[in-house]
Amino acid sequence: MKKIINPWKDVEGYNCFGCAPQNPSGLKMEFYEDGDDIVSYWKPDDKYQGWLNTLHGGIQAVLLDEVCGWVVMRKLQTAGVTSKMETRYLKPVHTTDKLLTLRASIREQRRNIVIIDATLTNDAGEVCTQAVCTYFAFPREKAEHEMHFHECKAEGDSM
Repeated sequence: MKKIINPWKDVEGYNCFGCAPQNPSGLKMEFYEDGDDIVSYWKPDDKYQGWLNTLHGGIQAVLLDEVCGWVVMRKLQTAGVTSKMETRYLKPVHTTDKLLTLRASIREQRRNIVIIDATLTNDAGEVCTQAVCTYFAFPREKAEHEMHFHECKAEGDSM
């Protein structure tokens, strides 16, 4: 498993709620490449609860959407936007869990439309939430010009 290097970490004004390391209110997600999958490990915090000791469903959706976005960046080497997201909440996610695992991979791609499957698993290994995200992947030139995306490398990639 290789840690993915955040391509925006040095961009002035970058403050993504999901993945910016300096956003004080953000989730500060980090990502890893594991074969065809992109993985993130995240520690829940009670400041993100919806009900007592329960992670808010909107935060779960953000976590799943974010890991799907990183699939597009790493696997397709471009940026994109979510055009549709279907989320299934199967069981509660507790804010007392030590570590959650987010995992996503491409199900199919038709030109610039990418369907991505994602799961959120608790520290007992149970799938609690599933999502299917439909992403619109930008042409590389548009990603570079409008989103300052140049490439998404992982540790150990040749420079």
